[in-house]
Amino acid sequence: MIYLDHNATTPIDERVLDAMLPYLKSFYGNPSSLYRQGRFAHTAINRAREQVAALVGSSPSQIIFTSGGTEANNMALATLPKEGRLAISAIEHPSITEPALRLKHKGHEVSFVDVDQHGLITEAALDNLIRFQPNLVSIMLANNETGVIQDIAVIASRLTEKGILLHSDAVQALGKLPIGFDRLGIHLMSVSSHKIYGPKGCGALIFDKNVAINPIIFGGGQEQGLRAGTENVAAIVGFGKAAELAQAELVQRNEHLAVLRNLLENCLTTIPGLTIFAQAMQRLPNTVQFGIPEIDGEMLLMKLDQKGVAVSSASACASGGGKPSPVLTAMGIEAGLAKSAIRISLGQTNTEADILKFFNLLKPLIGQGSSS
Repeated sequence: MIYLDHNATTPIDERVLDAMLPYLKSFYGNPSSLYRQGRFAHTAINRAREQVAALVGSSPSQIIFTSGGTEANNMALATLPKEGRLAISAIEHPSITEPALRLKHKGHEVSFVDVDQHGLITEAALDNLIRFQPNLVSIMLANNETGVIQDIAVIASRLTEKGILLHSDAVQALGKLPIGFDRLGIHLMSVSSHKIYGPKGCGALIFDKNVAINPIIFGGGQEQGLRAGTENVAAIVGFGKAAELAQAELVQRNEHLAVLRNLLENCLTTIPGLTIFAQAMQRLPNTVQFGIPEIDGEMLLMKLDQKGVAVSSASACASGGGKPSPVLTAMGIEAGLAKSAIRISLGQTNTEADILKFFNLLKPLIGQGSSS
């Protein structure tokens, strides 16, 4: 199989698995227990907290481990005060848009921040956002479909001077961009383990100590009393190791991904009528989303699957609805072209041979003839 869907999830790194195994087999104590087994587990969690903090540019005490990016996003929006106003960008992940709509249903005022045809928040949209006077804003650092990167530091500066809190979903950016939580000037940030070759079921919310965190899970004093429940020690250890590796190998990984993406885009641009969305924008080095007129994206996905190629037609958390991507719709992409969208997200194990094979399998499926 040629796996080209790393924005959905990544295969676990063998070095991460090796770090996890002792906490699945030998050091199985509850980290809240005071005896030796418990202390071993507690120490391992603290070490992982330091590793994740080093990758995101925060202090370890600002890390709350969660079950993943979705829980971290929900936890971030739960900081909205009673009767507070919320604003989110029109291109957020469903784990932001759905809790936002739930807050709206409960009576909160919720505003959606427009993006331009490239998927960027414009100066005018930011001015409108500030006039709305929200208590909390959520804008993702890098989009999971197009890969477009927002200038979060500039946005944060504008909002902070108005006393507005900013959360950023950095799940896709983690491990692909150098991230400095304090440098960005944001107040809350969500990250996830399984996007950086770590295990599923583990993520984190990074928070400014001046922000009041409202727990959404109760029943214990874990995670500074902010997230109850016995910690998933092995997964947290794996997340820590994956973070350590991502920090050490960031430049090397990005150089590899950039070579592959350039090769892929050079191939794709030979197909008449094909559009690479937001191609001219600053994007994640591993992400390419394209559309082809009169092609059904989900049907093409299934045909590629039959050929042993795994791609995505949109966010893995929102696929299967038969509707155009909300992200592309927000960018003003015509519905037919948006429904044709295919997302390629590259990873460390991909090779130039994978790209060429994928392209040669793609061409006959869209009526471009067979490989030479």
